[in-house]
Amino acid sequence: MVGWKTSAVYAQADKEVKLFLNEEKTHWVKGTGLGQIWVRYTALNPGSTIFGTPKSEVFDVGLRRVRYQVLGQVTDKVFVYTQFGINSFGSLSGRKPGLFLHDVTADYAVVPGKLSLGAGLHGWNGTVRYSSSSVATILGMDLPFIEESTNDITDQFVRKLGVYAKGQLGKLDYRISVSNPFPVQTALSPVPTLPEGVANIAYYSTMAPAINYQGYFFWQFLDKESNQIPYMTGTYLGKKRVFNIGGGFSTQDHAVEYRESASGPVLQQASKQWGLDVFYDAPLNESKGTALTAYAAYISYDFGPNYLRTGGAINPANGVNANGTFNGPGNSFPLIGTGSVYYTQIGYLMKKDLLGKMGTLQPYGQLIVSDYQRVEKPFTVVDLGVNWLQAGHRSKLSLDYQLRPILVKGNTEKLIVNDSEPRKGMWVLQYQFSF
Repeated sequence: MVGWKTSAVYAQADKEVKLFLNEEKTHWVKGTGLGQIWVRYTALNPGSTIFGTPKSEVFDVGLRRVRYQVLGQVTDKVFVYTQFGINSFGSLSGRKPGLFLHDVTADYAVVPGKLSLGAGLHGWNGTVRYSSSSVATILGMDLPFIEESTNDITDQFVRKLGVYAKGQLGKLDYRISVSNPFPVQTALSPVPTLPEGVANIAYYSTMAPAINYQGYFFWQFLDKESNQIPYMTGTYLGKKRVFNIGGGFSTQDHAVEYRESASGPVLQQASKQWGLDVFYDAPLNESKGTALTAYAAYISYDFGPNYLRTGGAINPANGVNANGTFNGPGNSFPLIGTGSVYYTQIGYLMKKDLLGKMGTLQPYGQLIVSDYQRVEKPFTVVDLGVNWLQAGHRSKLSLDYQLRPILVKGNTEKLIVNDSEPRKGMWVLQYQFSF
């Protein structure tokens, strides 16, 4: 019982609570929680059905994320991190969902601060900043999913089982990982695979997956960011002055397959992606509490000829009839494809006492410009919204409007934006609590 007597629970100034494991308070463990509740109105994609019933619009309530973390510095050099929860629980989801593991990692500080080696179910991903997003601190209503290229295809919500190295060398922050992708056959939702007679369109391979190599490196010109866990902050709300320029990659051998002709042999190809990005977050007027957050990224994706994947968060429809489009049901739209994508977001934190004791506002905008091989012309997805920060990220209400394109088959093999219904919209009111 001596060890328990010397332990202590301590609430720090930033409101986190730690259980200290030694008298020096260098060994500790803490827990955190997060919930995101969506109240939503969606103009559904053409031809959408819900269990066969045609629907053009829908109102629904869902749980976008529920997460719990337990993490700790258990020795001078060993850090452990676990996270579990659920994602995307809506009215069409299977009832009584089970919590599942997001992260279980342990890493050892070989050279403290400069080099740590770790292993487990991890999110130390490559390519760009928001390939590993902090869900509690995102600027917009939802994550920049355009940067999560294999989400639930060959990973478990961007996590894979593998080993990683991370650290900071002066102003350079780096992460490198070597991981086992999950086979597409084990995905919770079926992953489309190569049909018979289809030519020049790539699909994920059903072969045993090869090793996935990833890396992301960024130079920190101003304040340094923490790299204790892999997930990158979306907005610091004026608490830091950060300016980073980064770049990264991800590659996996024979990840996709296709045919050059309808009766030709199946060919294998590696998936390859690389990206560059820039992140700026700093106070504008410290006495007033105003701040600016800005981010921009360019990503080159190569998943084989004409690869194009659609998806939609907590999809409120589960089928399409004869009037359906390439988007598929509900709120789906083309997400990831072979080609190039440009992503940017900007947010302005208004003065801290704007609403008195009720907090302040943070309007924001997000833009995706996708130039994919399978689509005739680049298309855009726009989000505009505002965060009502009642207690920072701890209690936040967000209102977001998203405008997405509707794609259909053109006169050639290329997809085009639908002339009769070029876009559909979605309103989301989200309440987030975190502790």
